[in-house]
Amino acid sequence: MIRRLLLAAILTVPAGTAQADEQAFLASLEGDWTGRGSVRLRADSAPINVSCSFDTKSAGPALSMRGRCRGLILVSRSISADLRADGANYRGTYVGPKGGHSKLTGTRRGNAVNLAVRWAVAVNGDHHATMILRRVGENGMQLTTIDVDPASGKRVATSEINLRRR
Repeated sequence: MIRRLLLAAILTVPAGTAQADEQAFLASLEGDWTGRGSVRLRADSAPINVSCSFDTKSAGPALSMRGRCRGLILVSRSISADLRADGANYRGTYVGPKGGHSKLTGTRRGNAVNLAVRWAVAVNGDHHATMILRRVGENGMQLTTIDVDPASGKRVATSEINLRRR
C-alpha cells in the first residue's frame, strides 16, 4: 500500500512541475510587443518588410496574442493566436491575414514553442507549415513561419518577425 502511494506521488510530481514550468514560460511572454520583420505572401515571392505590434496576455496555462502588422505603406492586417499548454503539449488556433482559424499543435523545447500549423485554407499548395514562437532574452520574442516552396521543395521562412517588449 505504501509503495503504491509513493509510486503515485512520484508519477504525479513531474506532471505538476511541467505544467508550472509551462505557466511560468507563458507568463514570461506577457506584455506589449513591437518590432519589425519580413513576410512573403507566397513561398516563391520576394519578402515584404513589415512593422508589427502585439498585446500578449497569459492566464495559467493559456496565452493569447492579438496584433497587427503593417507593410507596403498602407496595408495593415490583424493577426491573433491562442495557445494552451497541457503538460508539455501545446494546442491552439491562429488567425492570420487570410482569415480562417488554423490549428496549432506542438511542444516547447527550451525557449521555443515549435508548432505544426494546419492552415484553414491551402497556403503554398497545401495545408501544412511550421510556426516557432521563441523567447529571446528577457525582452525579446521572435515569430517565424516556415513553409515548403511547392516548386523547389525547399523549406522557406515565409515570415520572421522580431519583437521587443515596450
